[in-house]
Amino acid sequence: MTTVAEALEGIYESLGNDNAEIDERIKVLKVALAAEGLKEAVFEPARLAQNNRQGRKIMESYFKKRGVAVKFASA
Repeated sequence: MTTVAEALEGIYESLGNDNAEIDERIKVLKVALAAEGLKEAVFEPARLAQNNRQGRKIMESYFKKRGVAVKFASA
């Protein structure tokens, strides 16, 4: 079973690769979050391809539509 940390690494990889397989990786993340009893995924803004307000809002919206709440770690 995939951990949340492993699932997040997969998401970062996908984001850096033009969102390749992003929907599948979000599903893996959702399962990992549930297994670990977490309600939201925390991302490091510096690791995002689009680390600006608009990019983060788009990401939040996209993940929310797929059932994953997103939060960004403070710098």
